[in-house]
Amino acid sequence: MKTKSNGKVSAKWIPIFSLCFFFIGMIFTNKFWTPLESNNQLITQQRRDQELQIVSEDCNTKKKKAGDQDKDVMSQVYKTHEAIQSLDKSISMLQMELSASRRAQEKGRIDVSSVNSNEGSHKQKAFMVIGINTAFSSRKRRDSVRETWMPQGEKLRKLEKEKGIVVRFMIGHSATSNSILDRALDSEEAQHKDFLRLEHVEGYHELSAKTKIFFATAVAKWDADFYVKVDDDVHVNLGTLAANLARHRSKPRVYMGCMKSGPVLAQKTVKYHEPEYWKFGEDGNKYFRHATGQIYAISKDLATYISINQPILHKYANEDVSLGSWFIGLEVEHIDERNMCCGTPPDCEWKAQAGNVCIASFDWSCSGICKSVEKMKFVHEQCGEGEEALWNALL
Repeated sequence: MKTKSNGKVSAKWIPIFSLCFFFIGMIFTNKFWTPLESNNQLITQQRRDQELQIVSEDCNTKKKKAGDQDKDVMSQVYKTHEAIQSLDKSISMLQMELSASRRAQEKGRIDVSSVNSNEGSHKQKAFMVIGINTAFSSRKRRDSVRETWMPQGEKLRKLEKEKGIVVRFMIGHSATSNSILDRALDSEEAQHKDFLRLEHVEGYHELSAKTKIFFATAVAKWDADFYVKVDDDVHVNLGTLAANLARHRSKPRVYMGCMKSGPVLAQKTVKYHEPEYWKFGEDGNKYFRHATGQIYAISKDLATYISINQPILHKYANEDVSLGSWFIGLEVEHIDERNMCCGTPPDCEWKAQAGNVCIASFDWSCSGICKSVEKMKFVHEQCGEGEEALWNALL
C-alpha cells in the first residue's frame, strides 16, 4: 500500500506558521530596528547641539563686535565733543579780537584795553596770571605772603618760565603824584620785582574799578589761559590751583570760585551796604549767583570781554557782585569750587591729611585770614601743599 505525499503543507498548519513568523518578526524588529532609531536620534541631537553652539558663538562674536563698536563710537563722540569745545573757544576769542579791533579803529588809537592779533603776538604767553590785591598800608601782609606761598627772586622767574604761572601784587597809585606812598612802593618794587602797577587811584570803595583795570592790564601784558584775583590775606596752594584750572582749559568762558547768593543789604549802617538795592527787587531779595571776592578765576575770553567793555560795565558797591553782574546774559560756565574757600586749621588741615588739599584757605568771619600777618605762616605749615606739588603740577 502506497502513502500519498505530494509535498504540500496541510492547511491546518498555515495559521500556526503565520503566528510563529509574526512573533519571530516582532522579536527581530525590537532587537535591530530600535537601536537604529536610537542611533539616528542621537545623531540628530548631536547635529542640533552643534548648530546651537555655532549660533551661540556667532551671537557672542557679534555682541563682542557690537561692544567694541560702542566703545569706538563713545571714543569718537568724546573726541568730537572736545573738538567742538576747542572750536567754540577759538571762535569766541576771534570775536573778541574783532570787537577790539573795531573799537580801536573807531577811537583812532589802541589803548591798554584793546586786544588784537598783531598785539597778541608780542604778549608773553602764560598759563595763569594771579593778581594779589593789596594796598599801600599792607606791607606786612605782602611780606607774610612772600615768606609762605609766593615764590621769590629766581624761583618766581623760574615759575613763569617753566610753568607759565605769573604771580604779582596788583596796586595802583595815590591821589597825589609822587607821594611818599608811591616812593615807598617804588623802593619795595625795586627790591622784590613782584608788582603789577595799575593806572588806578587806590581806595577801598574803588575795588570794582580796580578789578576791571587789573584784568585789562593783565590781558594787555600776558596772553594767558586764566586770570586769577586773590586778596593778600588769603592762603593759596599754587600747584593745586593750577592743576584744578588745567582740567577746564579746553572750555570757553569759565568763571570759577566759591559761588554764593547773599542777601542784598539796604541798611546804610551795615558793612556791605548796597546803595542800588532797589535794582534787585523787593526787600529781602538775594543777589544773583557770583563767586566770593576772596579768590576767583576767569578764562581768557572773559578777561578779554572785561578789557574791551570796561568803560560801559556797571560797578556795584561790592567788587564780587560787580564781577558776577558783568557775566549775566553771557554764555558762561559757573564752576562752584568749594576747595577755593576752605577754613583755616583745623579745617584745611584735616582735608590735607585726607588727601584733599585745599586751593585757598581763609576765615569767613574776617573775609580773609584773621590777623593774617601773624597767622599766615601757621596756616602754610598746616595746610600747605609742599613745594614739590607746585613744580610737579601737570598743566
